[in-house]
Amino acid sequence: MKIVRRIGVPPRARGSNSGANCPDLFELSDGNFAVIGTEATEALEGELPADASRADYERIVVVSRETLIRAKADIPDA
Repeated sequence: MKIVRRIGVPPRARGSNSGANCPDLFELSDGNFAVIGTEATEALEGELPADASRADYERIVVVSRETLIRAKADIPDA
């Protein structure tokens, strides 16, 4: 599995001074997506709806609204 491309714009284009430590989205060679975000499993797990759960190896991460909105145009429809 490899990163194929960034989804959206680089962090620097979203206002990051260093351009290095910000949420980011990537498409992977297997068609899945990787997310860099703020780990929030402990804070949000109790807020999950009754029909949602996570496996022990999964984490809840937060990605800024701007990151996702700026990535929308690059997310494939299918």
